[in-house]
Amino acid sequence: MRLAEGIVDLQAEIQAIRRDIHAHPELCFAEHRTAAIVADKLKAWGLAVHTGLGGTGVVGTLRRGTSTRAVGLRADMDALPLQEHNSFEHASTYQGRMHACGHDGHTAMLLAGARWLSLHGGFDGIVHFIFQPAEEGGAGAQKMIDDGLFTRFPCEAVFGMHNWPGAAVGTFSTTPGPMMASSNEFEVTLRGKGAHAALPQNGIDPVLVATHLVQAFQSIITRNKKPIDAAVLSVTEIHAGDATNIIPDSAIVRGTVRTFTVETLDLIETRMRELSEQLPLAFGATGSLHFHRNYPPTINHPGQAAFAASVMRELVGDDQVNDQCEPTMGAEDFAFMLQAKPGCYVFIGNGDGTHRESGHGMGPCMLHNPSYDFNDELIPLGGSFWVRLAQRFLPIA
Repeated sequence: MRLAEGIVDLQAEIQAIRRDIHAHPELCFAEHRTAAIVADKLKAWGLAVHTGLGGTGVVGTLRRGTSTRAVGLRADMDALPLQEHNSFEHASTYQGRMHACGHDGHTAMLLAGARWLSLHGGFDGIVHFIFQPAEEGGAGAQKMIDDGLFTRFPCEAVFGMHNWPGAAVGTFSTTPGPMMASSNEFEVTLRGKGAHAALPQNGIDPVLVATHLVQAFQSIITRNKKPIDAAVLSVTEIHAGDATNIIPDSAIVRGTVRTFTVETLDLIETRMRELSEQLPLAFGATGSLHFHRNYPPTINHPGQAAFAASVMRELVGDDQVNDQCEPTMGAEDFAFMLQAKPGCYVFIGNGDGTHRESGHGMGPCMLHNPSYDFNDELIPLGGSFWVRLAQRFLPIA
């Protein structure tokens, strides 16, 4: 493993920042304390700092040499509305909020890269360190873009990184093309006619319609979509009635759709709308679909994916890098940045959870789990990745 020289000496300083952020988690668009910490550190290290992008976003800009070429490096800052089960010293001090996805660690790794580059440079051009709010459902990436992120801070390319529990420390992965899926929610409202449950002939049962619709939805996946186009359609909620002897007037069906391409998503939404409106008519009921597209698929650009993989190999060696990793049906709003700019999203192994200190919860150290904690061993490695990527992207002639 070839870390940036001396970056291990920065670990204690950056780790303290990470654990402070972990102990004071803030939800999407409320990352005021976190953003202030980030901005203050970047200013103290000599970066030009801009705050308030997309609400609470921060951009720190570091210039060296004479080149006007620029690259963007992004980390997310927000926490989750989840009660932490850990009781170690840096556990959340706020009820119902915790850093269960490692955004505190992402912020720390990018700060480590910024700190090292501010001290040693080694590049010719401009690095924009992008600290983004509201990844967890708030589309903070799009909000920053709407607020002029890439017009105010032009970048040739943009890169992002997420820790990945279960993958060994010292490993990296990425892939060209789809890396993560689109995230979408739907709600179908079915309207029938209420009646006494003992006299069903007097009513139109929306619950019966819902059961047929749920099964019909799966025909979209098995009979309308190409088998080689990955997609998930999961019905996760059915709500109807409040008494055992009454057929209700209406029923609600909700769930999620995940795809790796917009084309497949378009097909699924179209067929869902047709089934939601037309199938109920066969029962004398009516139906309507509300379909909300949250995040598009995260699609890496091939050239940038190959470049990022080469940086990974330089750090940890060929056998520790998977440059054709299996995409995940999870979603990530870095997708919006990849729609706006060429770039790549990568995973860094977070280990198996054995790094957690005494007082950790009994659950696994998985993302969105109340027993999760970021692995601080990654701070020098993740920071080194950002350092080498910036230096390789903006080489000194």
